[in-house]
Amino acid sequence: VQLQASGGGLVQAGDSLRLSCAASGRTFSSLSMGWFRQAPGKEREFVASISRSGDGTSYADSMRGRFAISRDNAKNTVYLSMNSLKPEDTAVYYCAASQSFRGPVVVSTQFGFWGQGTQVTVSS
Repeated sequence: VQLQASGGGLVQAGDSLRLSCAASGRTFSSLSMGWFRQAPGKEREFVASISRSGDGTSYADSMRGRFAISRDNAKNTVYLSMNSLKPEDTAVYYCAASQSFRGPVVVSTQFGFWGQGTQVTVSS
């Protein structure tokens, strides 16, 4: 599975941004998908995940209500919509895919495939 994340950039606090992750190499609807992020000097942390069919989602507590994960199985793409961005959201955002679980996956070790990451920088 190849994952290509895009959509990152430099925005101001309070702005919105939508990340995309295009998948190839496997039937997309057989993959549960997730987003993680890693800020400088910090460990990679879970952001959000979505089940294979898109009917189940999971969010990190700090992002619930501001971020929304969605997927379009016809376009082999998963999205992360981010609203009310804060400087502490600055990080490299990674998409990940799991072929082993049907529902939303929250543990990084349960994802077998990772994208290259896209930088999100939020200025104050």
